[in-house]
Amino acid sequence: MHDIETTGSDSLPSLDESYFDAPSLDRLTPERPSTHPPRILLLYGSLRERSYSRFLTEEAARLLERMGADTRIFDPRDLPLPDSVSADHPKVAELRALSQWSEGQVWVSPERHGTITGVLKCQIDWLPLESAGIRPTQGRTLAVMQVSGGSQSFNAVNAMRVLGRWMRMVTIPNQSSVAKAFQEFDEAGRMKPSPYYDRVVDVMEELVKFTLVVRDRSDYLTSRYSERREAGLKAETEARTLAAAAMSGERTA
Repeated sequence: MHDIETTGSDSLPSLDESYFDAPSLDRLTPERPSTHPPRILLLYGSLRERSYSRFLTEEAARLLERMGADTRIFDPRDLPLPDSVSADHPKVAELRALSQWSEGQVWVSPERHGTITGVLKCQIDWLPLESAGIRPTQGRTLAVMQVSGGSQSFNAVNAMRVLGRWMRMVTIPNQSSVAKAFQEFDEAGRMKPSPYYDRVVDVMEELVKFTLVVRDRSDYLTSRYSERREAGLKAETEARTLAAAAMSGERTA
């Protein structure tokens, strides 16, 4: 086996030590752990009157509340298409405020044409990718679930995982895909006992656990060397520019 030389000041010549921060177990211990219930936002992807994605979302919210979470379900009706109105539109503002409020989220979509619906994508597209230099969704936990009219599929949950990663969310390992959803809910829209229901319980349980673990540590978990360095170098450049301008002003005074 080839030994790699790691000692000496030149062992990592490309590393800027000013912004390097070796991960520390001590830093993962919050000084003041949160005591409020986990705040979970739930989004669903269908406007049908008998919407199985909405039924599944409501079932998930009941389970989350039973587990001690504080939940909000966003109603996507009347949400405009992305970029068709300004961000101060009431429905857009409502969605963004709920996302900011949340510490974790649940996304539920029917599978349509092998992927998520436009209704769900519209909601995700209205969440800003950047605000004050960061992604507002980063560090939040995420659970993904889908419903299908036919056999079990995972296309929609896989698509949502890609989106969650892009939004820098902590997407939990477990997920749920409910096949032939029309058979899994009663006339009142309540989910019947089944292995599918048991899996939904598993997913919500895991989401609450991950949210409790992540929420007080999200700032540290999402701190990145490249971004620290970029921000630091930008600040240094601005400071030098201001200093040069001040000196120039003194000379001409």
